[in-house]
Amino acid sequence: MENQNQNGAEAPVKLSALNFIDISNPDIPQSVSLLKQACLDCGFFYVVNHGISQEFMDEVFAQSKKFCHLPLNEKMKVLRNEKHRGYTPVLDELLDPDNQVHGDYKEGYYIGVEVPEDDPEAEKPFYGPNIWPEDGVLPGWRQTMEKYHHEALEVAKAVARVIALALDLEVDFFDKPEMLGKPIAILRLLHYEGQISNPSKGIYGAGAHSDYGLITLLATDDVMGLQICKDKDAKPQIWEYVAPIKGAFIVNLGDMLERWSNCIFKSTIHRVLGNGQERYSIAYFVLPSHDCLVECLPTCKSEINPPKFPPIRCGTYLSQRYKDTHAELSVNNKHQT
Repeated sequence: MENQNQNGAEAPVKLSALNFIDISNPDIPQSVSLLKQACLDCGFFYVVNHGISQEFMDEVFAQSKKFCHLPLNEKMKVLRNEKHRGYTPVLDELLDPDNQVHGDYKEGYYIGVEVPEDDPEAEKPFYGPNIWPEDGVLPGWRQTMEKYHHEALEVAKAVARVIALALDLEVDFFDKPEMLGKPIAILRLLHYEGQISNPSKGIYGAGAHSDYGLITLLATDDVMGLQICKDKDAKPQIWEYVAPIKGAFIVNLGDMLERWSNCIFKSTIHRVLGNGQERYSIAYFVLPSHDCLVECLPTCKSEINPPKFPPIRCGTYLSQRYKDTHAELSVNNKHQT
């Protein structure tokens, strides 16, 4: 349901005021306090001074645009596989089936942690080799994306250390091998072609959803589009825009962290509305290892606040969530023929 006034007309959507977390700030208690406030309030915040240069970010966006500008038949050569690597066409993903009449009006490209095909770990969902466009088609593209994947993971680990402190855990809690030591870290290039969204008709750039994992780092161009709803149960739901800020990541908590924290920290629903302008963003989804058991943290439960969720393996949880939101691969394969 949209923000509406008493006459039923859509009310103006305001800008959300989010906290800024400076990764380079030597005053750790201040960063922990700001982050904790954000996590209790809405689960969204900005991260600045993260160590990735603006020059390199510009290069990643330029390479993303080069791929998206390829002819569709070229992009379909690297179509998403069962490991969720590769190209996802427009309408491939349906995030909010109750309110969307079609899938999302965006195309994307999944890149995960590179695991060789002959590695036993490659048998697990979400582990395996990536799919890459031929070097002759996009020279240097793979190298740029692999470098970004590595650098974004270091930013995510730095943010996770602040989150650990905010949850009264040891600073390296999320650095363990079964967590971010061997993560499922998924880079996704996203392109919204300029469709105008119409929520009253069920047309969205990206339908309302919460993210599945621990945290998401989002880099975006300067086109507005992302909206968050701090209270998904409100009637009507109130949506606020999140302003793009050059050089900053927009970071949000995922459902897995909400489970871990026993709903103390929020995984907030968000969506993208197209306004007719082309928009590019780069999402980096960070989850623990496939075998990590996600269960209520000791600092987040008590006799009067027992665990709200049963323990679950990360890989099991993630596989089900992807199955619920993505088109069957056979549907896209038919489009190739």
